[in-house]
Amino acid sequence: MDTETNWRTRVLGGSGIEVGALGLGCWAIGGEWSAPDGSPLGWGRVDDEESVAAVRQALELGVRFFDTADVYGAGHSERVLGRALAGRRDEAVVATKWGNLFDERTRVMDGADRSPAYAREALVASLRRLGTDRIDLFQLHLGDTPPEEAAALREACEGFVAEGLIRAYGWSTDDPERAALFAEGAHCAAVQYACNVLEDAPRMPDLCEERGLLGIVRSPLAMGLLTGGRDPVRRAAAGDIRSDPPAWLHWFRAGGVPSAHWAARVEAIREVLTADGRTLAQGALGWLWARSGRAVPIPGFRTVAQVEENAAALAHGPLRPGQLAEIAGLLAP
Repeated sequence: MDTETNWRTRVLGGSGIEVGALGLGCWAIGGEWSAPDGSPLGWGRVDDEESVAAVRQALELGVRFFDTADVYGAGHSERVLGRALAGRRDEAVVATKWGNLFDERTRVMDGADRSPAYAREALVASLRRLGTDRIDLFQLHLGDTPPEEAAALREACEGFVAEGLIRAYGWSTDDPERAALFAEGAHCAAVQYACNVLEDAPRMPDLCEERGLLGIVRSPLAMGLLTGGRDPVRRAAAGDIRSDPPAWLHWFRAGGVPSAHWAARVEAIREVLTADGRTLAQGALGWLWARSGRAVPIPGFRTVAQVEENAAALAHGPLRPGQLAEIAGLLAP
């Protein structure tokens, strides 16, 4: 674990790009979008003005790493982030992802393309939507891509680095073996994986240490379950992916109501996470920082207030070893 004086320092793999210990995930600010059958893939309606203000407030608070994807809001998240960073691009580290196919007009995602030719097409489109001349971290968004196809995409990314279109690349996958394959590339700098205090991913921090990768942690607050804002009986709004959760979103039942099993586990550790004046979300972020000195959690946001709460977690820092042990005991089978 990093020492108390430098624990906030994170570097994007071997790129030398400093990102800090906290980033922000830009899925929610993409607004509404859907699968071909109409099931929601976004987080409901969003106020673009509030989104822009939230990104700019993050910069003021020292949070400079923003993770988005071309498919979030069918391009809308990238456009909003680009607008928010206009005139301040050099203050930010921008990561995006590619691989999913979507229609910007209808805001529908439909299919995927794993070809190197499409990787270039997607990259050019993302650069345009973001209003920038380079992407700091370009990530494959298709976690189950077969290894032979992933190797070809890794080599395509090396070409993009050579052209100056991207500075580094990575893979959003929960499979350590796939992440290790990408890490064989000279400019592979990160792996993005799902992890939170309720569901650890023990092999990924080890891989990041072994390969010198940044660990970008998605779902650090379990899609809102660890924010304290999800009432056990309150239903999610229409257009929110939690209202009609896909199979992988097991923390919620139909209607966006938290699963009784997972809600009970949150209650079991609430007192430990909220010790020392932390909010529940701040405690959950502190657990991740204590878990790995290479971890950069990317909680989602839609408001300035959410950004401020997440950024305030930096003042509390990582949980103490004794708190980690207590939580492990409380969650043990």
